[in-house]
Amino acid sequence: MSNVVHHRTATVNGRDVFYREAGDPQAPALVLLHGFPTSSHMFRNLIPALAGTHHVIAPDMIGFGQSAMPAVDEFDYTFDALTDVTAGLLEQLGVNRFAVYVHDYGAPIAWRLATRSPQSITAIITQNGNAYTDGFVKAFWDGLFAYAENPTPENEAPLRGALTLELTRWQYLNGVADPSLVSPDTWTIDQSLLDRAGNDAIQLALFRDYPANVAQYPQLQQYFRDSQVPLLAVWGANDEIFGPDGAHAFQRDLPDAEIHLLESGHFALESHLEEITGYIRGFLARVTS
Repeated sequence: MSNVVHHRTATVNGRDVFYREAGDPQAPALVLLHGFPTSSHMFRNLIPALAGTHHVIAPDMIGFGQSAMPAVDEFDYTFDALTDVTAGLLEQLGVNRFAVYVHDYGAPIAWRLATRSPQSITAIITQNGNAYTDGFVKAFWDGLFAYAENPTPENEAPLRGALTLELTRWQYLNGVADPSLVSPDTWTIDQSLLDRAGNDAIQLALFRDYPANVAQYPQLQQYFRDSQVPLLAVWGANDEIFGPDGAHAFQRDLPDAEIHLLESGHFALESHLEEITGYIRGFLARVTS
């Protein structure tokens, strides 16, 4: 059956990369890129819903989920390096043209893939994954940028709060009208992985590297203008990390972008799976058929 999900591990640049895969390998490819602090687990219900029409691949980034977690002195925890591994996995799987679904950290990885190889991307689906500074909620981001600019112990301390169970749970429940729709397994699993020895140093390294993503926005926005890549934004409107202005901003360079704001938060898939799935199916049928 095409909607059966396989759980596989590949070796990329000497590192184990875990990924979920479903669908006919001859069908159009769709790559799902997760955000912080989660893994491909966030797509566990979306993958079988889309596998009837697409070859769906959802990797765990290095340092996340079931992929390798080398120490910070053994791996360069930057978004460039995470992109290199993602590109290596797709090359190994023979996937050279694909649509991409991005969330949070998955966005800057996809943006690098797109600007490195514009012809590779057939369509973009973004769910609370920014490409503009519009929508950066100051209360969340000011501390991260202060730490990235000046990583003192004083600036680091508040960022460590983002690695706690309280904040992980908040990311899942904040802005969700009916919290009973969100399984506690989500934040419990994510937190157990964040709590692994040495993972805090990995996350802090990526926090310090985050401004490199913003620095690439002008190049990315030029890619949007040049390519007019089809784009769908399905966005948790109540997200207090990436607010809804981040969704609307895409239409500045992609006037035909399709924007849908959902009454949900950062992890909108947990509460609006069926609605998001419907938007994606319709969008992909129109733009990649």
